[in-house]
Amino acid sequence: NFTQRGEPAVLNKFKRARQAIIAGADAVIELPTVFATANAELFASGGIKTVNSLGLTDGICFGAESGNKSDFISLASALNSETKDFKKALKDYLSGGISLAKAKFLTVQSLYGDMFDESLMNSPNNILGLEYTKAILKTNPDMDIFPMLREGDHNDLTLKKGITSATSIRKAIKEGKFRKTKKCVPPYVYRELEDYPFEADKITMAKIITSSAEELAKISDCTEGLENRIKALAKDNFNIDKYVEKVATKRYPATRIRRILTANLLGIEESFIFDALSSPLYIKVLAVKKDSDVLPLICEKATVPVLTRKSDADKLKKTALACFNKDVLANDLYNLFKNERENEHKTLFV
Repeated sequence: NFTQRGEPAVLNKFKRARQAIIAGADAVIELPTVFATANAELFASGGIKTVNSLGLTDGICFGAESGNKSDFISLASALNSETKDFKKALKDYLSGGISLAKAKFLTVQSLYGDMFDESLMNSPNNILGLEYTKAILKTNPDMDIFPMLREGDHNDLTLKKGITSATSIRKAIKEGKFRKTKKCVPPYVYRELEDYPFEADKITMAKIITSSAEELAKISDCTEGLENRIKALAKDNFNIDKYVEKVATKRYPATRIRRILTANLLGIEESFIFDALSSPLYIKVLAVKKDSDVLPLICEKATVPVLTRKSDADKLKKTALACFNKDVLANDLYNLFKNERENEHKTLFV
């Protein structure tokens, strides 16, 4: 229910899962909240960890602004080889106040020359695709990758006929312009569009005000005193969009700030994300196609518990249970924001 943009989704996860099945998917598996709300590296590592635990996946597809399979594999290999020279150069570039993605590319460029395309590290889908590829090379190098070129500009705020950005659709929904999105989404999505969960903004801001700087410093990516800036500016900026705009800098982009705010709301500390990455977790099935044989196959092949009902979740222990409880918390809060009654433990058969 919370996204890697650091915001709650417009529609809850069960509605989106059902829509994905209608669109042709056989099953929808939930990415645990601790990963879904994290930066690209942790998001992708958690995603590949989940895919690996299915025990039956031979490849993944991901959107990309540019590049082909060999481009992603070669650059991911270079980024994975974090030698002493790599770490020193990266630290030097970061000290110049630039973003982490830019610093990583300059580091690779300084060590390998101009053999890599910079666009692979300065576009959001490419960055995420690289992180998927890095995680695959580390954990399951036999898995194949299939970059799929995306159309249009994901940041474009203007609704367009045909292919338009999700950003433009969300903007129209936030402004209450539902009718304008009718030709931009499938009919079964349009029928379910709702108001953006604005209540989340106030509660998120309240959590920042009531959290200490020391608590914020435990959140992933809240480094180098950023927690003090987040706390100081919260006193005079009550609109979350304007607040994020004030806090963000060239080095700390708005999406990073929003992820910190969301992680703080959900009580997700960086140390816990790494615990979850190194521990066996679970497969939470959100929805499956009625006539598909995917679910029995998942239950047969998965290397971790498969959750389709409450009794399955009752068997979880230690880190897996704590991780699942974050999913439950995220669902409970989203229910509060949208005045819904979605049961965290269900699986939809569509």
